[in-house]
Amino acid sequence: MTLDMAVNLTDAMFKTTIIVVAPVILITFIMGLVISIFQAATQINEMTLTFVPKIVATAIALLIFGSWMTTELVDYTRELLKTILSK
Repeated sequence: MTLDMAVNLTDAMFKTTIIVVAPVILITFIMGLVISIFQAATQINEMTLTFVPKIVATAIALLIFGSWMTTELVDYTRELLKTILSK
């Protein structure tokens, strides 16, 4: 394995990781922002109010995007194995 090949594989890994986790992270971030605005407006500082909705939003996002995420990871793994085994 050459250095150029290793750099390309690492670059593809990071790109795939960012693409796969982006929807879940963005939904959780938006939910956290909405909850923070709600807490600031109502001055309710209950700790469970921050965690439970974010966990629920994350679970829903994983249900919605889970099959797509799995497909992306399987495609990446196939390409990775093809690249490694062909060299």
